Amino acid sequence: MYARRRRGYFLMMGGCIVLFVSAWSFVRLLSMPAAIVMCVVAMVIPPVAAMVANRRGPEDRWWDDPSGDPQSDEWWDELDGKKRR
Repeated sequence: MYARRRRGYFLMMGGCIVLFVSAWSFVRLLSMPAAIVMCVVAMVIPPVAAMVANRRGPEDRWWDDPSGDPQSDEWWDELDGKKRR
């Protein structure tokens, strides 16, 4: 699960770097507005990449783990409508 998220993050950040470098290397020679648009798109990618990297997947079940405090676990199970096993 972590490898998939890490791969997605690095692909997005790699795309961000490619956009920045290509925008100011050769695209600016052809069209300055296109280079600026590419930089704006590249500017939006890092926050999205961070969200992708930190997204909780369906197999991540950390919120269901018991805390170790029996009274607290019983209270949360009662609120969630679960019966203790």
